[in-house]
Amino acid sequence: MIERIIIIDNADPVNFYGVNNCNMQLIRNLFPKLRIAARGSVIKVIGEDSETAEFERKIKELEEFASHRNMLNEEIILDIVKGDAPKEIKHDNVIIYGINGKPIQGRTPNQQKLVETFAENDLTFALGPAGTGKTYVAIALAVRALKNKEVRKIILSRPAVEAGEKLGFLPGDMKDKIDPYLQPLYDALEDMIPAVKLKEYMESKVIQIAPLAFMRGRTLNDAVIVLDEAQNTTTHQIKMFLTRLGMNAKMIITGDATQIDLPRSTQSGLIRALKVLDGVPGIGRVEFGKKDIVRHALVQRIVEAYERAEEADKAAERPAHRPDEHHQTEKTDN
Repeated sequence: MIERIIIIDNADPVNFYGVNNCNMQLIRNLFPKLRIAARGSVIKVIGEDSETAEFERKIKELEEFASHRNMLNEEIILDIVKGDAPKEIKHDNVIIYGINGKPIQGRTPNQQKLVETFAENDLTFALGPAGTGKTYVAIALAVRALKNKEVRKIILSRPAVEAGEKLGFLPGDMKDKIDPYLQPLYDALEDMIPAVKLKEYMESKVIQIAPLAFMRGRTLNDAVIVLDEAQNTTTHQIKMFLTRLGMNAKMIITGDATQIDLPRSTQSGLIRALKVLDGVPGIGRVEFGKKDIVRHALVQRIVEAYERAEEADKAAERPAHRPDEHHQTEKTDN
């Protein structure tokens, strides 16, 4: 009789053990000759050498599946323990599997183009209106790179610019003050990484979420860096951010030129950067449109309505023909 200790360090414990430890109870039933104790990320098993070795091999297969697919159920456990390959459900263009095994994928041609452009370039601009999924896909690409051990950390940032509202003096410490600006980034991460694992990543600074001002002076190596809402950066801010790029690192810059919340006298750093960096090798650019909107169908109609209103406003601002020009035209026609 020997004792083996197996560490579950890749899969989320909640996914792996199941609700009320139902997955672990099934595994115990499938290995009746072994004494199995599980606590946290540690599984201890006592039994004959050959049987404990087989148990460890199967546990590692289950862990790999749970880590990749973010889920584990009775059917999968039975397939793997019995030696059958789990039945793969094919999902086109899957980037990663989110919570409960939900496939996160490029749902439109431009979302898929962003996936491809990210693979080919170290700096990618993703531009387009609200609801096109540009930020969501960017964060999914960052999470995939982390899970595949291509990078050691993810850094997500946003400029802390109020969208037309004055929020005043927010209560709490620094984190409490800046978190409202960064909540959309937290929302995306919570869709993709189980809560326990996400908390661990945040506490160990594997995933860092910070306002743009906190980027000054840093060199960001071995990371995927995402700057969201870049249209609200100044020219100085975005130049500072772009020059943080370090070795074995990639950046994705997302923004919407129609939603600039800066003062009218301040030029958007995103607009300037797109002009300055046009044609520079190693920089990709993906432009999303109304057809890429993947939120509620009403969002697309709202975007279109605002575009029509802006075009009407511009037409109304154009100078009308002067009366003498009109008369001159009539005389010429006669």
